[in-house]
Amino acid sequence: MATSLQLILQSNVPNLGSSGELVKVRPGYARNFLLPRKLAVTATTAQVNRLNHEKAVAVARAEKAKKEAQALAEKVNALKITLSRTVGEDNKLFGAVTSKEIESEVQRAGLAVDRKKMHLAEPIKALGLFEIPVKLMTDVVATLKVEVVKK
Repeated sequence: MATSLQLILQSNVPNLGSSGELVKVRPGYARNFLLPRKLAVTATTAQVNRLNHEKAVAVARAEKAKKEAQALAEKVNALKITLSRTVGEDNKLFGAVTSKEIESEVQRAGLAVDRKKMHLAEPIKALGLFEIPVKLMTDVVATLKVEVVKK
């Protein structure tokens, strides 16, 4: 009798692994728990080849997305947005400049950057030049320059 079986997990199983992983388990655990609940399938050569192909496709897709994000980051780094606002005494703005307004100006410049990716701690309430970090991916961060001037 086999001491362990190789299975490919179909969904996340606590204390065992995540979906798509190739795991070795005891035959009773596979026969009585994993296989009846369709949490795993037996690891045939065809299934293992399919799994390897899907992983390769996912890696290629991630690399392509990272290259696109880096290209967008270069464009964002080169971009400088100028916003003109009315000011009162002591050059204090009426209202504030929010990420929504910055997003619309970036879109007018021809770039598609979601405002949720802009890490603006609080709305801009003063005149001057501000650098706003834009997190495009986990390891791709660009800096958007926003200048607020007097109208």
